Amino acid sequence: MFTKARTKLTLYYLVIIMTISLFFSFIIYQGATIELTRIENMQRIRRPNSAFLIDPDLITETKSRIFLSLLTLNAFILCVSGVSGYFLSGKTLKPISEMMEEQKEFISNASHELRTPLSSLKTEIEVALRDKELKLKTAKDLIKSNLEEVDKMTQLSNYLLELNKFQNRSGNLKFSKVNLADIVKETAGKNKVKFNLEKVIINGDKDSLTELSRILIDNAIKYSDGKDVEIVTRKPGILEVKDKGIGISEKDLPHIFDRFYRGDKAMGKDGYGLGLSIAKQIVDQHSAKIKVESKLSKGSTFKVIFS
Repeated sequence: MFTKARTKLTLYYLVIIMTISLFFSFIIYQGATIELTRIENMQRIRRPNSAFLIDPDLITETKSRIFLSLLTLNAFILCVSGVSGYFLSGKTLKPISEMMEEQKEFISNASHELRTPLSSLKTEIEVALRDKELKLKTAKDLIKSNLEEVDKMTQLSNYLLELNKFQNRSGNLKFSKVNLADIVKETAGKNKVKFNLEKVIINGDKDSLTELSRILIDNAIKYSDGKDVEIVTRKPGILEVKDKGIGISEKDLPHIFDRFYRGDKAMGKDGYGLGLSIAKQIVDQHSAKIKVESKLSKGSTFKVIFS
């Protein structure tokens, strides 16, 4: 698909460039030939018997040389434009190609995550239907299990909607002066965490920053295995969420912000690998940076630096 598109785009570049090149070449050739003809005619009128008249054959040869020079130049421009156009078309289409591949992978991963609870639902219902002596307690347990699977699909759908919302929301953010410490306190709620908060005023979208704080705090609590979680805010604009939990391996660190990516240590926990991807979107929309320091079995520190 993209090979054909690249070829077509290269041809469009060539047509445009060669049209311009040939147009100016025509103007140059016409100007040169008109000037040579004018010089020849002026000589004949002013010095009809002079021995120093320009040879008409020389003028004809000069016109031919100009024509050949322009033809050679256009051939060179055609070759250079072809190579350059192919290169530039590749550069132009590369972001689109990457976006399409990312979208395919996203759809594939989302389908896989949805298929798992659906398969579980279907299997449990089919087994129950085959049981001719299905008891009320068994039926209730089945419904309870099915509701848990429905909750998982609802949670995944909500994550997908949030991810899409933050991806397409950069132009709709309502920036204002907000206190990062207040947002963190409100988000943490009744969770048992340690606070080391300094009043930090930044320019940001409150709803997005609340979601960012929620994701980082929830992740820290989830992977801390009951150990301490500390939240720090300090000037000029830094938010840190520290835990002493399971940590992240070196091989997983470069991928933790990828959608649906879950490290080996995270497989036993609930989740879909979308939270940090959403967090990264929010950080990018605020022109901020997010850094991660982690060691296995010693914990992780997520630091967000606002400019």
